Amino acid sequence: MSDGGRLLGVDAARAVALTGMVATHTLPLTGPDGAPTLTGLLADGRSSALFAVVAGVGVALSTRGVVDARSHAVAGAGLLVRGLLVGLLGLALVALRPPVAVILAYYGLLFVVAGPLLRLRAGALAAGAAVVVVAGPVLSHLLRAGLRDGPGPQAGLPALADPGQLLVTLSLTGYYPVLPWTAYLLAGMAVGRLDLRRPRTAAFLLAGGAALAVVARVVAAVLRGGGQVPEASARHYGSTPPTTWWWLAVDDPHSGTPLDLAHTTGTALAVIGLCLLLPRVLLWLPAAVGAVPLTLYTAHVVWLAQEPTDGVPTLLRHLVAAAAVGAALTLLGRKGPLETITGLPARLLRHHLSPATPRTSEPGRG
Repeated sequence: MSDGGRLLGVDAARAVALTGMVATHTLPLTGPDGAPTLTGLLADGRSSALFAVVAGVGVALSTRGVVDARSHAVAGAGLLVRGLLVGLLGLALVALRPPVAVILAYYGLLFVVAGPLLRLRAGALAAGAAVVVVAGPVLSHLLRAGLRDGPGPQAGLPALADPGQLLVTLSLTGYYPVLPWTAYLLAGMAVGRLDLRRPRTAAFLLAGGAALAVVARVVAAVLRGGGQVPEASARHYGSTPPTTWWWLAVDDPHSGTPLDLAHTTGTALAVIGLCLLLPRVLLWLPAAVGAVPLTLYTAHVVWLAQEPTDGVPTLLRHLVAAAAVGAALTLLGRKGPLETITGLPARLLRHHLSPATPRTSEPGRG
């Protein structure tokens, strides 16, 4: 369903991702016996992946007017500036010492990576995603041999003094490493190249994504049954140890392995497809929340840094506040303040570099 130029289903999927991330930040992921809680089963690893896939969808939707080298250069420059601003915001949030891994610096680098890819068609993007699902973790495994184990301390603004090490952290050893996570970006951009207003497209995403998620889980279970796959004694955020190739056969949340990437890409596609199929009456409030993700995510991180987490009450306070802010901004016809700030330089670049180019429709842009 659409509202004006925006696709409400895409915004609603982004709200699902935000809700899941808030839940994983405020509720336990495992019980006293070590078994996953309901939050762990539903949202752990999947919410952040959905956030990244929808970012790719938004990039594709906002750059559909890119058809030649000049418009590509303008749109790419806008993405570069936006990515840098989002990345700097993420590094700055680390100074507050929040009790969560801040995703924004990695998210900003994904925008930079997207710049050269803007003229690729859906088929090429989907093929690229499939390649990176396998090759990204393998290449990461090779490149991280000899590096210190990740993820280590979060990178903050002081990390800018050593840009090379910062790039290694964001692309290889951090909590959300961009090298394997580029698979999410490519998958989302491929989706954004499709006609998302057609119910058949949404149904294909729902069914295909669910099938991919199930197949990845079945393959992982079969491999575990062989007895060669290591059992993780601790959470491997971002990437598994490069000590044995069998680590790439696990599918633990946030492990960044081919099976983890395939499963979470599948669940993300299924959620997007489902949200696109829902009636408008059910989409309005989630879409309002999903239309201002940067503002709401930043407020959530700042809030967590200022008060101790007390489980469900904290979750409810954050979700109610997000719903109120999203609804108010939508009713007022306003963008979120951080969306406006990070988008302004890109709009100025577009105006000065391509004054004669008509504005590109930006449905579903986050």
